[in-house]
Amino acid sequence: MSNYLSQYADAGLYTMQGRLGAPEEGRFQSFPRQGWRLEIERAAEIGLRGIEWIYDLFGEGVNPLETAAGREELRGMLAHQGVSVVSICADYFMDRPLLRCSAQENADLLERLEWLLSVCPELGVGRVVLPFVDASRIRDDVERDQVVASLRQVLTQAEHYGVELHLETDLDPQAFHELLVRLDHPLIKVNYDAGNSASLGYLPEDEFAAYGPRIGSFHIKDRRLGATTVPLGQGDADFRSLREQLIKYDYRGDFVLQVARGEAGDETSWLAGMADLACNWLRGEALNERKTS
Repeated sequence: MSNYLSQYADAGLYTMQGRLGAPEEGRFQSFPRQGWRLEIERAAEIGLRGIEWIYDLFGEGVNPLETAAGREELRGMLAHQGVSVVSICADYFMDRPLLRCSAQENADLLERLEWLLSVCPELGVGRVVLPFVDASRIRDDVERDQVVASLRQVLTQAEHYGVELHLETDLDPQAFHELLVRLDHPLIKVNYDAGNSASLGYLPEDEFAAYGPRIGSFHIKDRRLGATTVPLGQGDADFRSLREQLIKYDYRGDFVLQVARGEAGDETSWLAGMADLACNWLRGEALNERKTS
């Protein structure tokens, strides 16, 4: 398994969309309305494997996912540059959560999610990441019931299109485990975010013990306890323990860079540097600079 991590590092990482261009309208993470084409070129330039595409409210009307012509253009650009989109981060459902809405709004949102699943095969997308954090966080048992009911409704479509649903939540390990027990389906998996877990004070060994076999994708990020995103190695993410857990549970999914931003205008070289740090970590080198200094 350790060899698998090294092989993955050599094969290249994915990046969260938007990290290879300046933030648009001051947004830390959003679909790059102006720069998505350039970002594909830059991903290839620094040797990234591909991009986790963002589908959000900010990009509505200009995201190429929305039309057949847009998807055809996107496929052509990806093929030309030799990069791929294997996952979609559906931040739309942070802007318009499946929770705390009317029955009609919930039905409309589920219809939109089913549409998003339907376009995935055209692009070779195998998973949709559904965030239940921040504005869309699950606050109590009633809302947990709503999430279970909603996801069960779209499972038939997920099966039809062969697309996994990866859940990103801020639930503690035991609560997340209990949610997953109720959603016992091979297409429902966990999106693990190293930075978010560090910010919440969760221990990797507790999280992996609770749902390690269900982790299907991994966001590489660093945050300080109770605080915001920082460059890799400067936060409280326990990367040494994380690597041990990945090996122990034989993780074989993807790794997506969702790292802190650098100086505006220096996005390409900054992300290349973060990618080097991440690849070295996958090969076994220490990453917690702040803790050892």
